[in-house]
Amino acid sequence: MTPTFRLATQADAAELSRFGAAVFTDWYLPDNNAEDVHLHVRETYSPQRQSEELSEIGQWAVLAHIGTELAGYGLLRADRPCPGIDIPQMAEIRRFYVARAWHGQGIAGSLMHAVIEHGESVGARGFWLTCWEKNPRALAFYAKCGFIRVGDTTFTVGTDVQTDHLLARCR
Repeated sequence: MTPTFRLATQADAAELSRFGAAVFTDWYLPDNNAEDVHLHVRETYSPQRQSEELSEIGQWAVLAHIGTELAGYGLLRADRPCPGIDIPQMAEIRRFYVARAWHGQGIAGSLMHAVIEHGESVGARGFWLTCWEKNPRALAFYAKCGFIRVGDTTFTVGTDVQTDHLLARCR
């Protein structure tokens, strides 16, 4: 199936809240403390928080739908310098989520293309993101998309400080 893409609006906040919470929980709960995962989900994926993120200037969520079903989304922030890289006009891919049911069907690659295309249309010359060191599938996908490891950073899930790889893709 071929996905359709569009930018999220405020009307999508509740759906992004449910989707983000479900995907994050699906991937992180098996390898983390349940209290930490649930705390992170409450703090990060409330409908109010999603609405606030969608209203931020220079930030967009690119949605991938299969029919009427949300299959994935990428949250992009323009003009966000990449730590340790001195390249102007970098954009951060703050979130990149595809529901497990759609893995292996080309949705993620198409979504990444759509996110990068939108970023370039608003002036981005390069992109960066972080990925949990214990997610080899995602790390392999990002490498396939041209991202390379440029360092490490931390990401806190609830109260648990974890190591993420810092990945960048530049023209």
